[in-house]
Amino acid sequence: MIDFTIPADLAAERDRVRRFVIDKIVPFERDPRLTSHGPTDELRQELVELARAEKLLTVQAPEELGGRGLTHIEQAVIYEAAGWSTLGPVAMNCAAPDEGNMYLLSKIANPDQIDRHLMPAINGHQRTVFAMTEPDGAGSDPNQLATEAVFDGENFTINGRKWLITGANGAKTWIIMARVAPNPHVPDGPTLFLTDGDQPGIVIERTMNTMDRNYVGGHGVVRFENLVLPKESLLGDTGQALRYAQLRLAPARLTHCMRWLGAAERAQSIAVDYAKTRTAFGKPIGEHEGVSFMLADNEIALHQCRLTIWHACWLMDQGEKARHESSIAKSFVSEELFKVADRCVQVLGGIGISDETVVEMIFRDMRAFRLYDGPTEVHKYAIGRRVLR
Repeated sequence: MIDFTIPADLAAERDRVRRFVIDKIVPFERDPRLTSHGPTDELRQELVELARAEKLLTVQAPEELGGRGLTHIEQAVIYEAAGWSTLGPVAMNCAAPDEGNMYLLSKIANPDQIDRHLMPAINGHQRTVFAMTEPDGAGSDPNQLATEAVFDGENFTINGRKWLITGANGAKTWIIMARVAPNPHVPDGPTLFLTDGDQPGIVIERTMNTMDRNYVGGHGVVRFENLVLPKESLLGDTGQALRYAQLRLAPARLTHCMRWLGAAERAQSIAVDYAKTRTAFGKPIGEHEGVSFMLADNEIALHQCRLTIWHACWLMDQGEKARHESSIAKSFVSEELFKVADRCVQVLGGIGISDETVVEMIFRDMRAFRLYDGPTEVHKYAIGRRVLR
């Protein structure tokens, strides 16, 4: 039997996180260092130190690595509170892509890689990237991976081009997916590599102009030009990248949903306050059926999204992989929360399309959320295949 009761200590921590975000982080939403390409590294570090002072930094990390070892359900409760501001997860070091990358590294990195790459990320001292998506290759279908790694028995030489690489500018740790070419030394196929971001051969061509601005460093176009990595740079075994990526993707889909649920709640709160005070045709607009129904639809959607997230989290906490349920959650929640943000813009009227409130930014970022970790159509395709088995 599923128990929907939030334990008192978890509820208290949720409230503490929400208060921290409102009091300490929300004021930075007007900071000029929150640019069209996301927060700068300088702003990120300032926010991280605020979270560190409150002992709220990287709380999701395993206990043996300095975190609290939160269950998936506990993460859902805390991340929703953090998501009240899009800068909340940045401050608490539980934003994408770092949160998912840290999770992956905690599962498959060797002790040397943990010391060199994972611990500095957990401690908030450096950022990470996951370089998979390609302009003409891997994306929704990672089997189209075109970036190639040639192995001579000692070193891998990687060549290829990636784009939409979140946080590429300034990231210290890189997880790179490339296809190992057939060779007499190791199995070939899609493989993960772990390396420093300042290696010769990693060329950041430019930062793309995108509608979202909540990820540090924005989204980069990257070229690997004869990037030479020793065999010690392997993350796990050769040919196993797609299997390893699945370790990261199911939880990462859900953590996206958790954080954006918090942002949608924020938008709803702003719309409700406005509907109570803005008048038209002789009464507050919230008393007009057209507006009250939109707010009611939002409340229904927020509730449904929360329960969908919690169910998938509960399954994972029981030891299930929950790939099917996480796909359901990602496709449903991303679509519903975008509708919530859209209705909030509509309730706010003219100011809804301006930066007088954060709803406009949430709306744009929420549109991008529908594509993160697989667009809705890819998840529905997977869901449909299972239904038709």
